[in-house]
Amino acid sequence: MEDQAQNLVHGNMQLAERVAPPPATNLELTVEEVVEEYVGSFGWSQFLHVLLVSLAWIFDSQNTLVTIFSDAQPSAWRCINNSSSSLCLSSSSKGDVSSVCGLMPGTWEWVSGHTSSIIAEWGLICDRRLLAAIPASLFFLGSLLGSAFFGHLADASLGRKRTVLLSCLLTSVTAFLTSLSPNIWVYSLLRFANGFSRSGIGICCIVLATEVVGRKWRGPVSQYGFFFFAAGFLSLPLIAYHTRTNWRNLYKILSLLPLAYSVLFFPFVSESPRWLLVRGRSKEALDVLKTFARLNGKTLPENLCLANPSAPGEGGENEALTKNCTKESLWRTKWAAKRMITVMIAGFGVGFVYYGVQLNVENLNFNLYFSVGLNALMEVPAVVIGTILLGLTGRRLLFSLSAFLAGISCLLCILFAHGKRAKKADKSSTGNWAQLAIEGIGFMAASVAFDVLYVYCVELFPTNVRNFAVSQSRQALMLGASIAPLLVAAGRLSPSLSFLVFGILSIFSGVISWWLPETRNAPLYDTLKQQEEDEKNKVGNQITQA
Repeated sequence: MEDQAQNLVHGNMQLAERVAPPPATNLELTVEEVVEEYVGSFGWSQFLHVLLVSLAWIFDSQNTLVTIFSDAQPSAWRCINNSSSSLCLSSSSKGDVSSVCGLMPGTWEWVSGHTSSIIAEWGLICDRRLLAAIPASLFFLGSLLGSAFFGHLADASLGRKRTVLLSCLLTSVTAFLTSLSPNIWVYSLLRFANGFSRSGIGICCIVLATEVVGRKWRGPVSQYGFFFFAAGFLSLPLIAYHTRTNWRNLYKILSLLPLAYSVLFFPFVSESPRWLLVRGRSKEALDVLKTFARLNGKTLPENLCLANPSAPGEGGENEALTKNCTKESLWRTKWAAKRMITVMIAGFGVGFVYYGVQLNVENLNFNLYFSVGLNALMEVPAVVIGTILLGLTGRRLLFSLSAFLAGISCLLCILFAHGKRAKKADKSSTGNWAQLAIEGIGFMAASVAFDVLYVYCVELFPTNVRNFAVSQSRQALMLGASIAPLLVAAGRLSPSLSFLVFGILSIFSGVISWWLPETRNAPLYDTLKQQEEDEKNKVGNQITQA
Protein backbone atom coordinates (compact mmCIF):
# COMPACT_ATOMS: atom_id res chain seq x y z
CA MET A 1 0.00 0.00 0.00
CA GLU A 2 2.80 2.39 0.88
CA ASP A 3 4.49 1.82 -2.50
CA GLN A 4 1.20 2.44 -4.33
CA ALA A 5 0.69 5.70 -2.45
CA GLN A 6 4.17 6.91 -3.37
CA ASN A 7 3.63 6.03 -7.02
CA LEU A 8 0.32 7.88 -6.99
CA VAL A 9 1.90 11.03 -5.53
CA HIS A 10 4.75 10.84 -8.01
CA GLY A 11 2.32 10.45 -10.90
CA ASN A 12 0.24 13.40 -9.73
CA MET A 13 3.38 15.55 -9.53
CA GLN A 14 4.36 14.65 -13.10
CA LEU A 15 0.83 15.40 -14.30
CA ALA A 16 0.88 18.79 -12.56
CA GLU A 17 4.19 19.62 -14.18
CA ARG A 18 2.76 18.82 -17.63
CA VAL A 19 -0.45 20.80 -17.05
CA ALA A 20 1.08 23.85 -15.32
CA PRO A 21 2.12 26.64 -17.71
CA PRO A 22 5.83 27.37 -18.00
CA PRO A 23 7.07 30.27 -15.85
CA ALA A 24 6.83 33.62 -17.64
CA THR A 25 10.17 34.94 -18.85
CA ASN A 26 11.06 38.60 -18.36
CA LEU A 27 11.04 40.86 -21.38
CA GLU A 28 14.38 42.69 -21.07
CA LEU A 29 14.64 45.92 -23.10
CA THR A 30 16.77 49.06 -23.00
CA VAL A 31 15.22 52.44 -22.17
CA GLU A 32 15.53 53.41 -25.82
CA GLU A 33 13.64 50.29 -26.94
CA VAL A 34 10.89 50.85 -24.36
CA VAL A 35 10.44 54.46 -25.51
CA GLU A 36 10.40 53.57 -29.20
CA GLU A 37 8.18 50.45 -28.97
CA TYR A 38 5.81 51.02 -26.03
CA VAL A 39 5.85 54.59 -24.65
CA GLY A 40 5.97 56.39 -28.00
CA SER A 41 8.72 58.54 -29.49
CA PHE A 42 7.03 61.82 -28.62
CA GLY A 43 3.56 61.70 -27.09
CA TRP A 44 1.62 64.17 -24.97
CA SER A 45 3.44 63.14 -21.80
CA GLN A 46 6.83 63.89 -23.34
CA PHE A 47 5.50 67.13 -24.82
CA LEU A 48 4.38 68.38 -21.40
CA HIS A 49 7.64 67.22 -19.83
CA VAL A 50 9.76 69.02 -22.45
CA LEU A 51 7.60 72.15 -22.14
CA LEU A 52 7.94 72.35 -18.36
CA VAL A 53 11.68 71.68 -18.48
CA SER A 54 12.32 74.16 -21.30
CA LEU A 55 10.64 77.05 -19.46
CA ALA A 56 13.76 77.33 -17.30
CA TRP A 57 15.74 78.51 -20.35
CA ILE A 58 13.94 81.87 -20.02
CA PHE A 59 15.77 82.65 -16.78
CA ASP A 60 19.06 81.41 -18.19
CA SER A 61 18.73 83.89 -21.04
CA GLN A 62 17.59 86.82 -18.90
CA ASN A 63 20.34 86.51 -16.30
CA THR A 64 22.99 86.04 -18.99
CA LEU A 65 22.08 89.04 -21.14
CA VAL A 66 20.80 91.49 -18.53
CA THR A 67 24.15 93.29 -18.54
CA ILE A 68 23.41 94.61 -22.04
CA PHE A 69 21.13 97.09 -20.24
CA SER A 70 22.36 97.22 -16.64
CA ASP A 71 26.00 97.74 -17.70
CA ALA A 72 25.31 99.91 -20.76
CA GLN A 73 27.03 103.24 -21.31
CA PRO A 74 24.41 106.03 -21.35
CA SER A 75 24.05 107.58 -24.78
CA ALA A 76 23.58 111.22 -23.80
CA TRP A 77 24.58 113.77 -21.17
CA ARG A 78 23.89 117.45 -20.55
CA CYS A 79 25.17 120.40 -18.63
CA ILE A 80 23.56 121.10 -15.27
CA ASN A 81 21.27 124.13 -15.46
CA ASN A 82 23.29 126.25 -13.04
CA SER A 83 26.59 125.40 -14.74
CA SER A 84 28.25 128.36 -16.41
CA SER A 85 31.27 126.39 -17.65
CA SER A 86 31.99 127.34 -21.23
CA LEU A 87 33.85 124.05 -21.70
CA CYS A 88 30.73 122.12 -20.67
CA LEU A 89 28.51 124.08 -23.02
CA SER A 90 30.85 123.66 -25.96
CA SER A 91 31.40 119.93 -25.29
CA SER A 92 27.73 119.06 -24.92
CA SER A 93 27.01 120.39 -28.37
CA LYS A 94 29.18 117.62 -29.82
CA GLY A 95 27.09 114.81 -28.32
CA ASP A 96 30.19 112.67 -27.71
CA VAL A 97 30.20 110.85 -24.36
CA SER A 98 34.00 110.78 -24.28
CA SER A 99 34.04 114.58 -24.10
CA VAL A 100 32.91 114.54 -20.45
CA CYS A 101 36.36 113.29 -19.43
CA GLY A 102 37.71 116.84 -19.38
CA LEU A 103 34.83 118.32 -17.38
CA MET A 104 34.71 119.12 -13.70
CA PRO A 105 32.40 116.93 -11.57
CA GLY A 106 29.13 118.67 -10.85
CA THR A 107 29.00 120.57 -14.12
CA TRP A 108 27.18 117.83 -16.08
CA GLU A 109 24.79 114.90 -15.66
CA TRP A 110 23.44 111.90 -17.57
CA VAL A 111 20.17 112.58 -19.37
CA SER A 112 18.73 109.24 -18.26
CA GLY A 113 19.74 109.76 -14.62
CA HIS A 114 22.62 108.51 -12.49
CA THR A 115 20.87 105.19 -11.64
CA SER A 116 20.12 104.18 -15.24
CA SER A 117 23.13 101.83 -15.33
CA ILE A 118 26.18 100.88 -13.28
CA ILE A 119 28.34 103.06 -15.56
CA ALA A 120 26.22 106.10 -14.73
CA GLU A 121 25.98 105.35 -11.01
CA TRP A 122 29.63 104.50 -10.37
CA GLY A 123 31.29 106.68 -13.00
CA LEU A 124 32.83 103.88 -15.09
CA ILE A 125 33.99 106.11 -17.92
CA CYS A 126 37.24 107.67 -19.17
CA ASP A 127 40.17 106.14 -17.22
CA ARG A 128 37.75 103.73 -15.42
CA ARG A 129 35.96 102.44 -18.54
CA LEU A 130 37.63 99.01 -18.48
CA LEU A 131 36.12 98.38 -15.03
CA ALA A 132 32.74 98.19 -16.76
CA ALA A 133 33.82 94.98 -18.53
CA ILE A 134 34.77 93.17 -15.30
CA PRO A 135 31.25 92.14 -14.15
CA ALA A 136 30.36 90.50 -17.49
CA SER A 137 33.71 88.70 -17.67
CA LEU A 138 33.36 87.42 -14.11
CA PHE A 139 29.80 86.30 -14.84
CA PHE A 140 31.02 84.02 -17.63
CA LEU A 141 33.94 82.81 -15.53
CA GLY A 142 31.41 81.87 -12.86
CA SER A 143 29.41 80.06 -15.53
CA LEU A 144 32.57 78.21 -16.55
CA LEU A 145 33.18 76.90 -13.03
CA GLY A 146 29.50 76.31 -12.39
CA SER A 147 29.18 74.17 -15.50
CA ALA A 148 31.76 71.71 -14.15
CA PHE A 149 30.17 71.72 -10.70
CA PHE A 150 26.56 71.22 -11.77
CA GLY A 151 27.52 68.81 -14.56
CA HIS A 152 29.25 66.51 -12.07
CA LEU A 153 26.44 66.95 -9.55
CA ALA A 154 23.79 65.96 -12.12
CA ASP A 155 25.66 62.81 -13.16
CA ALA A 156 27.05 61.64 -9.83
CA SER A 157 24.51 62.38 -7.12
CA LEU A 158 21.57 64.79 -7.46
CA GLY A 159 20.36 63.82 -10.92
CA ARG A 160 19.07 66.11 -13.66
CA LYS A 161 15.84 67.26 -12.00
CA ARG A 162 17.12 68.29 -8.58
CA THR A 163 20.16 69.98 -10.13
CA VAL A 164 17.90 72.20 -12.27
CA LEU A 165 15.84 73.07 -9.17
CA LEU A 166 18.94 73.97 -7.16
CA SER A 167 20.26 76.10 -10.02
CA CYS A 168 16.97 78.00 -10.37
CA LEU A 169 16.75 78.78 -6.65
CA LEU A 170 20.36 79.97 -6.46
CA THR A 171 19.83 82.09 -9.58
CA SER A 172 16.86 83.80 -7.93
CA VAL A 173 18.78 84.54 -4.71
CA THR A 174 21.94 85.86 -6.41
CA ALA A 175 19.95 88.05 -8.84
CA PHE A 176 18.14 89.71 -5.94
CA LEU A 177 21.37 90.24 -3.98
CA THR A 178 22.91 91.82 -7.08
CA SER A 179 20.27 94.55 -6.95
CA LEU A 180 21.62 95.56 -3.52
CA SER A 181 25.26 96.00 -4.62
CA PRO A 182 26.91 99.07 -3.02
CA ASN A 183 29.84 99.32 -5.47
CA ILE A 184 31.38 97.83 -8.61
CA TRP A 185 33.44 95.25 -6.71
CA VAL A 186 30.53 93.72 -4.81
CA TYR A 187 28.48 93.88 -7.99
CA SER A 188 31.18 91.99 -9.89
CA LEU A 189 31.39 89.33 -7.18
CA LEU A 190 27.62 88.82 -7.22
CA ARG A 191 27.61 88.62 -11.02
CA PHE A 192 30.19 85.85 -10.68
CA ALA A 193 27.90 84.07 -8.20
CA ASN A 194 24.92 84.56 -10.50
CA GLY A 195 26.85 83.11 -13.45
CA PHE A 196 27.87 80.13 -11.32
CA SER A 197 24.27 79.57 -10.23
CA ARG A 198 22.55 79.79 -13.62
CA SER A 199 25.00 77.45 -15.36
CA GLY A 200 23.15 74.35 -14.13
CA ILE A 201 19.96 75.32 -15.97
CA GLY A 202 21.05 74.97 -19.57
CA ILE A 203 23.25 71.88 -19.29
CA CYS A 204 20.66 69.89 -17.33
CA CYS A 205 17.53 71.06 -19.14
CA ILE A 206 18.71 69.93 -22.56
CA VAL A 207 19.77 66.52 -21.22
CA LEU A 208 16.59 66.08 -19.16
CA ALA A 209 14.44 66.93 -22.20
CA THR A 210 16.21 64.71 -24.75
CA GLU A 211 16.59 61.59 -22.60
CA VAL A 212 12.84 60.82 -22.56
CA VAL A 213 12.05 61.03 -26.30
CA GLY A 214 12.66 58.75 -29.27
CA ARG A 215 15.69 58.89 -31.52
CA LYS A 216 14.16 60.91 -34.36
CA TRP A 217 12.83 63.56 -31.96
CA ARG A 218 16.08 64.29 -30.12
CA GLY A 219 17.16 66.99 -32.58
CA PRO A 220 13.87 68.94 -32.64
CA VAL A 221 13.30 68.59 -28.88
CA SER A 222 16.76 69.90 -28.07
CA GLN A 223 15.89 73.01 -30.09
CA TYR A 224 12.66 73.70 -28.19
CA GLY A 225 14.65 74.95 -25.22
CA PHE A 226 16.23 77.58 -27.41
CA PHE A 227 12.77 78.92 -28.30
CA PHE A 228 12.39 79.77 -24.62
CA PHE A 229 15.93 81.13 -24.51
CA ALA A 230 14.88 83.43 -27.36
CA ALA A 231 11.68 84.30 -25.47
CA GLY A 232 13.75 85.32 -22.45
CA PHE A 233 15.99 87.39 -24.72
CA LEU A 234 12.94 89.08 -26.28
CA SER A 235 11.45 89.87 -22.88
CA LEU A 236 14.56 91.74 -21.73
CA PRO A 237 14.08 94.95 -23.77
CA LEU A 238 10.45 95.09 -22.61
CA ILE A 239 11.35 94.74 -18.94
CA ALA A 240 14.45 96.92 -19.20
CA TYR A 241 12.59 99.76 -20.92
CA HIS A 242 10.19 100.10 -17.99
CA THR A 243 13.10 100.03 -15.51
CA ARG A 244 15.41 102.22 -17.61
CA THR A 245 15.80 104.81 -14.85
CA ASN A 246 16.91 102.27 -12.23
CA TRP A 247 18.98 99.19 -13.07
CA ARG A 248 18.42 97.73 -9.59
CA ASN A 249 14.69 97.28 -10.25
CA LEU A 250 15.56 95.24 -13.35
CA TYR A 251 17.43 92.67 -11.24
CA LYS A 252 14.67 92.54 -8.63
CA ILE A 253 12.06 91.70 -11.25
CA LEU A 254 14.26 89.03 -12.86
CA SER A 255 14.90 87.40 -9.47
CA LEU A 256 11.19 86.64 -8.96
CA LEU A 257 10.70 84.58 -12.13
CA PRO A 258 12.87 81.49 -11.38
CA LEU A 259 11.49 81.38 -7.84
CA ALA A 260 7.89 81.32 -9.11
CA TYR A 261 8.79 78.62 -11.65
CA SER A 262 10.42 76.42 -8.99
CA VAL A 263 7.32 76.55 -6.79
CA LEU A 264 4.50 76.42 -9.37
CA PHE A 265 5.74 74.33 -12.30
CA PHE A 266 8.84 72.30 -11.50
CA PRO A 267 7.21 69.79 -9.10
CA PHE A 268 5.46 68.25 -12.15
CA VAL A 269 8.77 67.43 -13.92
CA SER A 270 10.00 63.79 -13.92
CA GLU A 271 13.56 62.59 -13.41
CA SER A 272 15.39 61.07 -16.37
CA PRO A 273 14.78 57.27 -16.51
CA ARG A 274 18.18 56.82 -18.17
CA TRP A 275 19.97 58.47 -15.24
CA LEU A 276 17.94 56.46 -12.72
CA LEU A 277 18.92 53.24 -14.50
CA VAL A 278 22.66 53.93 -14.64
CA ARG A 279 22.53 54.79 -10.93
CA GLY A 280 21.06 51.34 -10.25
CA ARG A 281 17.51 52.59 -9.53
CA SER A 282 15.82 50.45 -12.19
CA LYS A 283 12.44 50.25 -10.39
CA GLU A 284 12.15 54.06 -10.28
CA ALA A 285 13.20 54.26 -13.92
CA LEU A 286 10.48 51.79 -14.87
CA ASP A 287 7.90 53.75 -12.85
CA VAL A 288 8.76 56.93 -14.77
CA LEU A 289 8.36 55.11 -18.09
CA LYS A 290 5.02 53.66 -16.95
CA THR A 291 3.82 57.17 -16.12
CA PHE A 292 4.81 58.47 -19.54
CA ALA A 293 3.11 55.48 -21.21
CA ARG A 294 -0.10 55.91 -19.19
CA LEU A 295 -0.39 59.62 -20.11
CA ASN A 296 0.13 58.62 -23.74
CA GLY A 297 -2.78 56.16 -23.46
CA LYS A 298 -0.50 53.10 -23.56
CA THR A 299 0.58 50.35 -21.17
CA LEU A 300 3.86 48.52 -20.67
CA PRO A 301 4.07 44.69 -20.61
CA GLU A 302 3.72 43.17 -17.14
CA ASN A 303 6.93 41.15 -17.52
CA LEU A 304 9.01 44.11 -18.73
CA CYS A 305 12.34 44.80 -17.06
CA LEU A 306 15.03 47.27 -18.08
CA ALA A 307 18.29 45.95 -19.51
CA ASN A 308 21.36 46.99 -17.57
CA PRO A 309 24.01 48.85 -19.55
CA SER A 310 26.68 46.90 -17.62
CA ALA A 311 26.76 43.33 -16.39
CA PRO A 312 26.12 43.02 -12.63
CA GLY A 313 28.73 41.50 -10.36
CA GLU A 314 28.55 39.60 -7.14
CA GLY A 315 27.55 42.56 -5.04
CA GLY A 316 24.09 42.71 -6.52
CA GLU A 317 22.65 44.32 -9.59
CA ASN A 318 22.31 47.88 -8.33
CA GLU A 319 25.60 47.98 -6.48
CA ALA A 320 27.62 46.55 -9.37
CA LEU A 321 26.00 48.86 -11.87
CA THR A 322 26.60 51.95 -9.78
CA LYS A 323 30.22 51.05 -9.12
CA ASN A 324 30.91 50.36 -12.78
CA CYS A 325 29.43 53.69 -13.90
CA THR A 326 31.27 55.58 -11.19
CA LYS A 327 34.64 54.11 -12.17
CA GLU A 328 34.26 55.13 -15.82
CA SER A 329 35.91 58.48 -16.51
CA LEU A 330 35.59 60.55 -19.62
CA TRP A 331 39.11 61.97 -19.32
CA ARG A 332 40.68 58.54 -18.68
CA THR A 333 39.07 57.09 -21.80
CA LYS A 334 41.28 58.00 -24.75
CA TRP A 335 38.69 58.22 -27.53
CA ALA A 336 36.25 60.17 -25.35
CA ALA A 337 38.95 62.60 -24.15
CA LYS A 338 40.01 63.40 -27.74
CA ARG A 339 36.39 63.92 -28.72
CA MET A 340 35.77 66.16 -25.70
CA ILE A 341 38.80 68.36 -26.43
CA THR A 342 37.66 68.86 -30.03
CA VAL A 343 34.16 69.84 -28.87
CA MET A 344 35.61 72.31 -26.36
CA ILE A 345 37.87 73.99 -28.92
CA ALA A 346 34.92 74.43 -31.28
CA GLY A 347 32.78 75.61 -28.35
CA PHE A 348 35.29 78.26 -27.30
CA GLY A 349 35.08 79.99 -30.68
CA VAL A 350 31.29 79.74 -30.91
CA GLY A 351 30.79 81.03 -27.35
CA PHE A 352 33.12 83.95 -28.00
CA VAL A 353 31.21 84.96 -31.13
CA TYR A 354 27.66 84.21 -29.92
CA TYR A 355 27.88 86.21 -26.70
CA GLY A 356 30.34 88.76 -28.09
CA VAL A 357 28.05 89.78 -30.94
CA GLN A 358 25.16 90.24 -28.48
CA LEU A 359 27.22 92.41 -26.14
CA ASN A 360 28.69 94.29 -29.10
CA VAL A 361 25.33 95.84 -30.09
CA GLU A 362 26.23 98.95 -28.11
CA ASN A 363 29.00 99.59 -30.66
CA LEU A 364 26.41 99.80 -33.44
CA ASN A 365 25.05 103.26 -34.15
CA PHE A 366 21.44 102.36 -33.32
CA ASN A 367 19.03 102.64 -30.44
CA LEU A 368 20.08 100.00 -27.88
CA TYR A 369 16.55 98.65 -27.27
CA PHE A 370 15.94 98.35 -31.03
CA SER A 371 19.25 96.59 -31.67
CA VAL A 372 18.77 94.10 -28.83
CA GLY A 373 15.17 93.47 -29.89
CA LEU A 374 16.30 92.76 -33.46
CA ASN A 375 18.98 90.32 -32.29
CA ALA A 376 16.42 88.61 -30.06
CA LEU A 377 14.03 88.28 -33.01
CA MET A 378 16.82 86.69 -35.05
CA GLU A 379 16.95 83.91 -32.45
CA VAL A 380 13.48 82.75 -33.52
CA PRO A 381 14.29 81.98 -37.19
CA ALA A 382 17.61 80.56 -36.01
CA VAL A 383 15.80 77.99 -33.87
CA VAL A 384 13.25 77.24 -36.61
CA ILE A 385 15.95 76.82 -39.26
CA GLY A 386 18.07 74.74 -36.90
CA THR A 387 15.13 72.48 -36.04
CA ILE A 388 14.27 71.87 -39.71
CA LEU A 389 17.85 71.31 -40.83
CA LEU A 390 18.62 68.95 -37.94
CA GLY A 391 16.01 66.63 -39.39
CA LEU A 392 17.40 66.88 -42.91
CA THR A 393 21.17 67.00 -42.57
CA GLY A 394 24.01 65.85 -40.32
CA ARG A 395 25.03 67.66 -37.14
CA ARG A 396 28.64 68.17 -38.23
CA LEU A 397 27.76 69.73 -41.59
CA LEU A 398 25.12 72.03 -40.10
CA PHE A 399 27.42 73.21 -37.30
CA SER A 400 30.37 73.92 -39.58
CA LEU A 401 28.33 75.76 -42.24
CA SER A 402 26.65 77.91 -39.58
CA ALA A 403 30.02 78.79 -38.05
CA PHE A 404 31.42 79.67 -41.50
CA LEU A 405 28.45 81.95 -42.26
CA ALA A 406 28.76 83.70 -38.89
CA GLY A 407 32.48 84.27 -39.45
CA ILE A 408 32.06 85.62 -42.98
CA SER A 409 29.29 87.98 -41.80
CA CYS A 410 31.52 89.37 -39.04
CA LEU A 411 34.33 89.98 -41.53
CA LEU A 412 31.91 91.78 -43.87
CA CYS A 413 30.90 94.06 -41.00
CA ILE A 414 34.44 95.48 -41.05
CA LEU A 415 33.63 97.15 -44.38
CA PHE A 416 30.93 99.22 -42.66
CA ALA A 417 32.76 99.90 -39.39
CA HIS A 418 35.00 102.67 -40.74
CA GLY A 419 33.89 106.11 -39.85
CA LYS A 420 31.58 104.84 -37.10
CA ARG A 421 33.03 107.08 -34.43
CA ALA A 422 32.42 110.12 -36.54
CA LYS A 423 28.83 109.07 -37.17
CA LYS A 424 28.21 108.31 -33.52
CA ALA A 425 28.91 111.90 -32.61
CA ASP A 426 26.18 112.99 -35.00
CA LYS A 427 22.89 112.78 -33.16
CA SER A 428 20.94 112.87 -36.39
CA SER A 429 22.62 109.71 -37.67
CA THR A 430 20.24 106.78 -38.09
CA GLY A 431 23.00 104.19 -38.28
CA ASN A 432 24.29 101.93 -40.99
CA TRP A 433 21.44 99.64 -41.98
CA ALA A 434 23.68 97.43 -44.12
CA GLN A 435 25.97 96.76 -41.15
CA LEU A 436 22.99 96.05 -38.89
CA ALA A 437 21.51 93.60 -41.43
CA ILE A 438 24.81 91.72 -41.88
CA GLU A 439 25.35 91.69 -38.11
CA GLY A 440 21.85 90.22 -37.69
CA ILE A 441 22.55 87.46 -40.23
CA GLY A 442 25.88 86.70 -38.54
CA PHE A 443 24.22 86.51 -35.14
CA MET A 444 21.51 84.19 -36.49
CA ALA A 445 24.17 81.87 -37.93
CA ALA A 446 26.13 81.94 -34.66
CA SER A 447 22.90 81.13 -32.82
CA VAL A 448 22.30 78.07 -35.03
CA ALA A 449 25.87 76.86 -34.42
CA PHE A 450 25.49 77.48 -30.67
CA ASP A 451 22.23 75.49 -30.51
CA VAL A 452 23.46 72.62 -32.69
CA LEU A 453 26.60 72.20 -30.57
CA TYR A 454 24.44 71.31 -27.55
CA VAL A 455 22.58 68.65 -29.54
CA TYR A 456 25.82 67.33 -30.98
CA CYS A 457 27.43 67.02 -27.55
CA VAL A 458 24.41 65.18 -26.09
CA GLU A 459 24.67 62.56 -28.84
CA LEU A 460 28.46 62.21 -28.78
CA PHE A 461 28.65 60.83 -25.21
CA PRO A 462 26.80 58.15 -23.15
CA THR A 463 24.38 58.61 -20.25
CA ASN A 464 26.81 58.10 -17.37
CA VAL A 465 29.02 61.03 -18.51
CA ARG A 466 26.57 62.95 -20.72
CA ASN A 467 25.82 65.76 -18.28
CA PHE A 468 29.51 66.09 -17.49
CA ALA A 469 30.34 66.24 -21.22
CA VAL A 470 27.71 68.92 -21.84
CA SER A 471 29.07 70.84 -18.84
CA GLN A 472 32.60 70.69 -20.28
CA SER A 473 31.27 71.97 -23.60
CA ARG A 474 29.49 74.73 -21.71
CA GLN A 475 32.71 75.57 -19.90
CA ALA A 476 34.41 76.16 -23.24
CA LEU A 477 31.49 78.32 -24.40
CA MET A 478 31.68 80.37 -21.20
CA LEU A 479 35.46 80.74 -21.42
CA GLY A 480 35.04 82.30 -24.84
CA ALA A 481 32.16 84.42 -23.54
CA SER A 482 34.23 85.65 -20.56
CA ILE A 483 36.86 87.15 -22.88
CA ALA A 484 34.30 88.70 -25.25
CA PRO A 485 33.40 91.70 -22.99
CA LEU A 486 37.03 92.84 -23.05
CA LEU A 487 36.98 92.80 -26.85
CA VAL A 488 33.67 94.69 -26.82
CA ALA A 489 35.26 97.37 -24.61
CA ALA A 490 38.16 97.61 -27.09
CA GLY A 491 35.61 97.78 -29.89
CA ARG A 492 34.44 101.17 -28.60
CA LEU A 493 37.73 102.53 -29.88
CA SER A 494 38.25 100.17 -32.84
CA PRO A 495 35.07 98.46 -34.14
CA SER A 496 37.01 96.68 -36.90
CA LEU A 497 39.13 94.81 -34.31
CA SER A 498 36.16 93.12 -32.62
CA PHE A 499 34.57 92.06 -35.91
CA LEU A 500 37.91 90.69 -37.19
CA VAL A 501 38.47 88.51 -34.11
CA PHE A 502 34.85 87.32 -34.13
CA GLY A 503 35.14 86.30 -37.79
CA ILE A 504 38.44 84.41 -37.47
CA LEU A 505 37.39 82.43 -34.38
CA SER A 506 34.03 81.47 -35.86
CA ILE A 507 35.58 80.11 -39.07
CA PHE A 508 38.19 78.20 -37.05
CA SER A 509 35.42 76.55 -34.98
CA GLY A 510 33.74 75.39 -38.18
CA VAL A 511 36.98 73.83 -39.44
CA ILE A 512 37.84 72.00 -36.20
CA SER A 513 34.39 70.35 -36.05
CA TRP A 514 35.28 68.11 -39.02
CA TRP A 515 37.37 65.98 -36.64
CA LEU A 516 34.16 64.85 -34.90
CA PRO A 517 32.04 61.84 -35.99
CA GLU A 518 28.51 62.25 -37.34
CA THR A 519 25.75 61.33 -34.84
CA ARG A 520 22.54 61.76 -36.82
CA ASN A 521 20.16 58.81 -36.12
CA ALA A 522 22.77 57.22 -33.85
CA PRO A 523 21.50 55.58 -30.62
CA LEU A 524 22.05 57.11 -27.18
CA TYR A 525 24.44 54.84 -25.30
CA ASP A 526 24.47 54.32 -21.53
CA THR A 527 28.17 53.74 -20.74
CA LEU A 528 31.53 54.56 -22.30
CA LYS A 529 32.41 50.87 -22.65
CA GLN A 530 29.14 50.08 -24.40
CA GLN A 531 29.57 52.98 -26.83
CA GLU A 532 33.21 52.15 -27.58
CA GLU A 533 32.41 48.50 -28.37
CA ASP A 534 29.40 49.36 -30.53
CA GLU A 535 31.24 52.04 -32.52
CA LYS A 536 34.17 49.67 -33.09
CA ASN A 537 31.78 47.01 -34.38
CA LYS A 538 30.18 49.49 -36.77
CA VAL A 539 33.56 50.54 -38.13
CA GLY A 540 34.54 46.88 -38.55
CA ASN A 541 31.30 46.12 -40.41
CA GLN A 542 31.84 49.07 -42.73
CA ILE A 543 35.37 47.89 -43.53
CA THR A 544 34.11 44.34 -44.16
CA GLN A 545 31.36 45.55 -46.48
CA ALA A 546 33.80 47.79 -48.36
